[in-house]
Amino acid sequence: MRIIDSIDDALITELCDRQEFFWLDVAGPTAEQVEQLGAVLKLHPLAVDDSIRFGQRPKLDTYADTALLVLQGGVESQPENENPHPLEEIHCYISGDYIVTLHRQPYAPLEKLKTVVKRVTAAKSEQYYVYKVVDAIVDSYFPILADLDEEINDLEDTIVAGAGRRQLEEIFRLKRVLMQLRKAVVPMRDVFAREAEAIADLAGLEADSHDYFRDVYDHLIRITDELDSYHEMVASCTDLYLSMVANRQGEISKQLTVIASIFLPLSFLTGFFGMNFDWEGSHLLSGAWTFLALGLGTMAAAAAAMWWWFRYNGWTRSDN
Repeated sequence: MRIIDSIDDALITELCDRQEFFWLDVAGPTAEQVEQLGAVLKLHPLAVDDSIRFGQRPKLDTYADTALLVLQGGVESQPENENPHPLEEIHCYISGDYIVTLHRQPYAPLEKLKTVVKRVTAAKSEQYYVYKVVDAIVDSYFPILADLDEEINDLEDTIVAGAGRRQLEEIFRLKRVLMQLRKAVVPMRDVFAREAEAIADLAGLEADSHDYFRDVYDHLIRITDELDSYHEMVASCTDLYLSMVANRQGEISKQLTVIASIFLPLSFLTGFFGMNFDWEGSHLLSGAWTFLALGLGTMAAAAAAMWWWFRYNGWTRSDN
């Protein structure tokens, strides 16, 4: 298979005339380049218009002996990206003579695939190369899923260590990411579940390509299942966060209750001695030591007795 990185009218025409299968991969094509490509390959005007505007949902449109397959590829997290897991829209034109991939930005999985394909020495069918391109785009989600699994596990650990506003923001961020990925993967799964046969039936593609596309469909089912499981894990993180916040509020309430309970007998003693101060001064208080013993001593003894009672019943431990 011939790999081409730029739109060369003469070379493309020559390869088509010789019916030599080729892969044309173009990053960031302009509208003029897409129209030029459509004229050379005689693509349907509606398909060319979709590739000029982009912004398409995953879909499969067939036009005579050519198919336009729109996919959403996953992009691994990069520090400079505001979106932690952005998606790359990829338009694949498939026929028995070629596969053309158009995308806005350079796409690493396809670049890696080019290196792998160039090393293949044994003869392979056209279906094999179509499968490898589509499979590379679909499998780009697996590294993202591995990152999400690690992020969710770290989030659970941080919530248990101490739930705060930052953990709540992380929960909402993960929910948005999972929703974004699911909106991209589910339509692709539906396309390969209902319409993949249309690709296999294109002129020049042999019947054994059905097996290749079933494998892609299996991968999409696996990705969807993992996204659903991660969504449930994030939902459990929400419940864990609320539980930890409630437990912390309960601990604070318990501590305040203990303090208030200790001051309850102190308030009683203060009121009792204050209301009977005249009688106490003439009958009980005959010096500083009696004031300290009866006034401060009884209050200290009451506070100590209350604290001992709380500790004896285990009410001061944080795990109760």
